[in-house]
Amino acid sequence: MLDTALLISLTLIVLAMAMNIYRLAIGPDIPDRLLALDTLYVNSIALIVLLGLWLNTKTYFEAAILIAMLGFVSTMAICRYLLRGDIIE
Repeated sequence: MLDTALLISLTLIVLAMAMNIYRLAIGPDIPDRLLALDTLYVNSIALIVLLGLWLNTKTYFEAAILIAMLGFVSTMAICRYLLRGDIIE
């Protein structure tokens, strides 16, 4: 039962990532593309966590935490650059 649920959720996460990549490529302006990139980070974290559950290993959870930290920092840096024109004051 758990394998079936994991397979269905993995499929749906990959489908959501494909839609995010489409929005990232076709997005009408910069904020839409930034939002698609941020959502892609969240979906990749979910994909890695589900893969870790499916393979029953703990190393994938550490990778998911690392990607979450990098995604947060990069989103903040890009937002500051778009708002102010520089990252570090």
